[in-house]
Amino acid sequence: MNPNPLARAITGISGILVAPFDRDDRLDAGPLGPIVDRAVTAGIHVLVANGNTGEFYGLALEEAEDFVRMAAQKIDGRVPLLAGIGRSVKDAERLARTSAEAGAAGLMIHQPPDPFAAPRGVSDYVKRVRDAAGLPIVIYLRNDAIGTAAIAELCSIEGVVGVKWATPNPMRLAEAMDAAPDHIVWVGGLAEVWAPVFYAVGARGFTSGLINVWPQRSMAIFEALEASDYARARDLIAGMREFEAVRAEEMNGTNVTGVKAALALTGNDCGPCRPPSAWPLTAGQHKRLEAFLERAGLSVRKAS
Repeated sequence: MNPNPLARAITGISGILVAPFDRDDRLDAGPLGPIVDRAVTAGIHVLVANGNTGEFYGLALEEAEDFVRMAAQKIDGRVPLLAGIGRSVKDAERLARTSAEAGAAGLMIHQPPDPFAAPRGVSDYVKRVRDAAGLPIVIYLRNDAIGTAAIAELCSIEGVVGVKWATPNPMRLAEAMDAAPDHIVWVGGLAEVWAPVFYAVGARGFTSGLINVWPQRSMAIFEALEASDYARARDLIAGMREFEAVRAEEMNGTNVTGVKAALALTGNDCGPCRPPSAWPLTAGQHKRLEAFLERAGLSVRKAS
């Protein structure tokens, strides 16, 4: 096993924190505290600021810096903080430095969305981010079209300890695992519903937006998978699948919307999502989410 402490931690659950906003559309630290406390108490292994569930691309650079500082303060060293990094290489370098100063244990580099991103250019991007902060790197891979050789090259960069695999292609994952250095930790990056598939290939751990609302269920799924009890894992996932189904609608445009709506219904209002995410849920989506929360035994605050 990779001896790096962060590499060990990401074999557990990486909980992707929402970015709370107040009524004036400003970041609001208050609602984040209960989310972090619930997650830490439940046993979530790593918390992530500036992930996609944290509306990373909806934040200004200065807000992303504020959010990682805010998350670090609320976590207070109880679990490792993984900081999302992205956008232009200069922005990424600046955010990497800020994240290191805030106390992040490592950096999760978003795959650059630039339409002219070359695989070797992405390697240079990763090296510059690494050099800016000197922290361990986790690659967040959402598009495996760059090919197995390019993925293996990214994994060979000094300082890279893991990959969050967020494409629904387990066979390509298996190929990448075979081609990459042995020390790389491969993490399921498509939340609980895909975790059994990725575990079967050899990945360990998974990302989760559910932890904002129901971290105990995420932990139960993790424990079942670690025990190779796939039947129990499937049953537990079936009990939260509707949550993920709501989040996957409108071309995944309700991904964060579903989490924030659930938080509001359970008394931990984190404000709305910013465009281009959908807000609010449709009446039908809202009704299904309410029903899910009731079935889960979570405290539901009826909408007025």
